[in-house]
Amino acid sequence: MKYWIFSILTAALAYLFGTLNSLVVASRLVFKTNLRRVGKGSRWLPNFRRVYGVKGFAKLAAVEFVKDAFPLLIAGLLFHADGNAVVGRALAAFCLVLGRMYPSPYGFRGSYATGAIVVGAMFINLSIGLAVLAATILVSWLTKYLPLGTLAGAIVLTIAGVLVLDNPIATKLCIFITILAVIRLIPAISRVSAKSEPRLSLEEDITYKFDEQF
Repeated sequence: MKYWIFSILTAALAYLFGTLNSLVVASRLVFKTNLRRVGKGSRWLPNFRRVYGVKGFAKLAAVEFVKDAFPLLIAGLLFHADGNAVVGRALAAFCLVLGRMYPSPYGFRGSYATGAIVVGAMFINLSIGLAVLAATILVSWLTKYLPLGTLAGAIVLTIAGVLVLDNPIATKLCIFITILAVIRLIPAISRVSAKSEPRLSLEEDITYKFDEQF
């Protein structure tokens, strides 16, 4: 009975935190301005770098990590007494990714959950998490497409989970995360094939200069 209660609490908490938009949280608690006004799509990254620099990225990454880590930590504590901490963290990771990809407050229209997949993997197993992070960064950098990097990280999560984890439930949850990512990324992969998906770029967008008053 206690196991099911902990499972429900973990799932609800992780999904709730997954629905929280990191940009909204960071805008209100750290930057005190609406970060979504910096730009959209491929313009957002270079524009944010121009305005806030490396320190800004560090702050945003810290907000993302803390927000995602909280339900994972709670899940590990809840399941630790039964010796199933890895199961609790894997369940939290799945629900966190689910909330990020399909957030109910935003009409179930979310993001690729790249950060949630990486952070979730790290809490399941640090070695697996580092492998997922490396694959995500490498493929994203080489292809300039975040969806492909996210897909690569999700696939590595399953492969590494099967090879490293000795808990069948945690391994299955890793597989479920990968399946969830594949389903969510199908439209993006189609856009990549059609060359209509925005590519990652660090080139500065100078269109803001046309709005300056002289």
